[in-house]
Amino acid sequence: MDLSARRGMPGLAYPEEFLRRLAAELSETFAGTFTPETVQRYVLESYASLLRTSKVKAHLASRTTRFTKDRLTALAQAMGAIDRPVPEVLFVCEQNAGRSQMAAVLTEHLSGGTVHVRSAGSMPAHEINPAVIEAMAEIGLDMNQAFPKPLTDDVVQAADVVITMGCGDACPVYPGKQYRDWDLLDPEGQPIEVVRMLRDEITHNVQALLNNLRRDAVTAEATDAAASDTGA
Repeated sequence: MDLSARRGMPGLAYPEEFLRRLAAELSETFAGTFTPETVQRYVLESYASLLRTSKVKAHLASRTTRFTKDRLTALAQAMGAIDRPVPEVLFVCEQNAGRSQMAAVLTEHLSGGTVHVRSAGSMPAHEINPAVIEAMAEIGLDMNQAFPKPLTDDVVQAADVVITMGCGDACPVYPGKQYRDWDLLDPEGQPIEVVRMLRDEITHNVQALLNNLRRDAVTAEATDAAASDTGA
């Protein structure tokens, strides 16, 4: 049943029931990887963090489900419990309502599935910038299911490449990862004409990023092949 359709105020009329059910479902999904206690903690933390920034409570149930599952997946990847078949890229900006969201959608689109993408914000906004949604729709990319998410340690640990955009020192640093900073204008309060130019600049950056990742993959394959030949 759609929780937002139940009697009472719009949104989660019975959050305790929803949270218990979600914790039970995800405990089954991640059985053997995480204890039920760990899953429950992630469910409660994710719900609480989204509740603080969510204006439209009708979306809170689906967003909590997606956010919690993605965080647990990221943690499992960082632990080595789940394979990472493609590079993991994390985009971080302050509000996760413009730059990082556009970069994530463009990377997913242009990579054709050869890269897995996440995005987050050091101080997430309530909703995606409407001008950003409009600018992306103009090139055929739908952002209606996207929503701002807080930056969490697990998604940083799971990433191979972390790209920051004006979020300062909020992103934790771990060894063995590539960190890059893109100096981009914040689209907040900007007219659609400026947001379009920003979209095109991000597109250029994403294409360069993907080219670098492809070159890295070719180099890694060649290195592995040479090591294999040497070992033989």
